[in-house]
Amino acid sequence: MEITIGKQVWQKAASLFIRMKVFVFEVQISLQDEFDENDTDQAIYAVAYHENLPVSTARLLIDEDSARITRVATLKEYRGKHLSSEIIKQLENYSQKAGYKKIMIHSEVAAIEFYLKCGYHISSDIYYEDDVPCQTVEKCL
Repeated sequence: MEITIGKQVWQKAASLFIRMKVFVFEVQISLQDEFDENDTDQAIYAVAYHENLPVSTARLLIDEDSARITRVATLKEYRGKHLSSEIIKQLENYSQKAGYKKIMIHSEVAAIEFYLKCGYHISSDIYYEDDVPCQTVEKCL
């Protein structure tokens, strides 16, 4: 398994492929909600590849003083292999090297335990994104 991080068009396409399969086809999120205004040339995409197949991804958005991981997804047949946690670690390292002190994630409530195991703490009350209950989690880098 190889994880790459970047803004290249092919890297973005690989991430969008995974998100289409997971969020649109599997979770039934609409295209308009899944592919949002944050999929710009400034977004950074981390993708895990098995041979040449993109199998897990996350998107990194850079704000003025912090970084935010979004759209964490793994193809169904590759879940349970700790790919998402490895991608998160690599995006944390990337953010820390870029000088960011904090990283945030808008987590679905159903995934909170995963992020707590990754060293994050809850920093918000429950709110809704696309009709899904979420909470923000944060980690100091």
